[in-house]
Amino acid sequence: MATKLRLQRRGRKNHPFYQIIVADSRAPRDGKYIERIGSYNPNTHPATITLDFDRALYWLQTGAQPSDTVRNILSDEGVLMKKHLLGGVAKGAFDEAEAEKRFESWKSNKQQSTHSLKLKDEEKQRAEEKARLDAEKEVNKARAEVLAQKKAEEEAANAPAEETPAVEAAPAAEEPKAEAPAAEEASKAEEAVEEAPAADEKKAESAE
Repeated sequence: MATKLRLQRRGRKNHPFYQIIVADSRAPRDGKYIERIGSYNPNTHPATITLDFDRALYWLQTGAQPSDTVRNILSDEGVLMKKHLLGGVAKGAFDEAEAEKRFESWKSNKQQSTHSLKLKDEEKQRAEEKARLDAEKEVNKARAEVLAQKKAEEEAANAPAEETPAVEAAPAAEEPKAEAPAAEEASKAEEAVEEAPAADEKKAESAE
C-alpha cells in the first residue's frame, strides 16, 4: 500500500487549520487516515506547527511520500535533515554520534535564524503601530485646527448681529418725543375750532 504524508483540512470557512496525517494515497483528502502525526495552523504569525518528530521520521524511512507543503514543514522541523544524516550512518560515512552532533548544530543554527526572523517581525510590527499612531495624531491635530477655525468664524459672524438691534432701538425710542409737539398742536387747533362757533353765538345774542 502506497502511503502519503499530507494535510487534512479542518476549521471553519475562511479560517482553516490542518492536520498532518499519514494516509493511503488513494484515499480522499478528508477521508480515513492511518495516523495523525501533527497539525499546522497558518492563521498565526508565524504559523503554528506541532509534529511528532519520531513518527514522521519513521514514516519517511518506510517510504511514505510527503506532499509539497508537508515536505516544507518537515524540512523546517529538521525531519528531512535527520533522515539524511541517518542515511549517511547507514552508508558508513560517519557514526551515530557524529550524526547527532551535526543535527544538534543544524538545529541550533535553525533556532537562531528563527529567533532573528521573529525579532524582525516584531520590530516591523512595532514600526507599523508607531506609524499608525503618528498618522492618527496628525489627523486629530488637523481636525482640532479646523474646529477651532470654524468656531472663531462663527463667533466673528455672531458679534455684529448682536450689536445691530441696540443701534436701531435708539431712534425708535426717540420717535414718541418727536410726535408729542405735533399732537399738542393738533389738540389746540381743535379747541380753537370749537371755541369759534361759541364766540359767534354770543355776538348774535348781544346784537339782538
